[in-house]
Amino acid sequence: MFSPKTEKIKKITERNQEAVERLEKLLGNSTRVYIDYANVRPWSTKLHWHIDLRRLKQFLDSFDTVGAVSFYGGYIKGDERSEREIKQVEDLAYIVRTKPVKFLRFSINASSISADSTALLKPFIRRALLRKYEVSTIEYLNERFADMNKKGEYYIEDRKCNFDVEISTDMLLDSERKNGEIFVLWSGDSDFAEPVKKLLEAGRKVVLCATAGKISSELNTLRVKGLEVFDIFHIKDLICWNREINKRLDKSTKDSVSGAP
Repeated sequence: MFSPKTEKIKKITERNQEAVERLEKLLGNSTRVYIDYANVRPWSTKLHWHIDLRRLKQFLDSFDTVGAVSFYGGYIKGDERSEREIKQVEDLAYIVRTKPVKFLRFSINASSISADSTALLKPFIRRALLRKYEVSTIEYLNERFADMNKKGEYYIEDRKCNFDVEISTDMLLDSERKNGEIFVLWSGDSDFAEPVKKLLEAGRKVVLCATAGKISSELNTLRVKGLEVFDIFHIKDLICWNREINKRLDKSTKDSVSGAP
């Protein structure tokens, strides 16, 4: 049963009743939620709106069948803002799984390679694509590395902090221990195809909360096996940043809450 945790959620729900009712049916029994934040956070680029973790937790808590909401996200060790953000998520009563972000350095020093070498390109471009490149293309890209070297840039730094193993393990263990009947995954990552398949084969109901265009083909193919997919666009006003709520809707909600005509 859905019972709004706040007055604002209640008012917005009145205008999103169909989407909430669908979720209510999907989450009809004991439910556990797993949020792959490293995968979810970048969705804002495509959506042009952001998920507010406070409002999301309030919304999920409004379903009496949701027993646990787990959040998986990394932090930058020694970075005050990053560490504070994780603490804020913990304060929202999520079950938080976190670890430090790893920083990987890839050399782009072109001084020690031949003009047609693919050595510096391999970390960034798949081999199947590299094999399609003409020599002139490889030489051009290496020239760009050389240009960066002249500016004092000799490596590219990338960040890595995925929780595929942790999330997959937690879902399968929760299933084995009968901690839930319905498993809700917030991610579209192909790495989850195998654990989701195992859950479905075990008779569990799995719901994927994602956005169009951000679901891997490997997960999409599991729809025929029973995977349910819910597009979060339909609950945008319930979980987005306050300033991104539909302006007309937001004004109406404020008026209703304040008693204004």
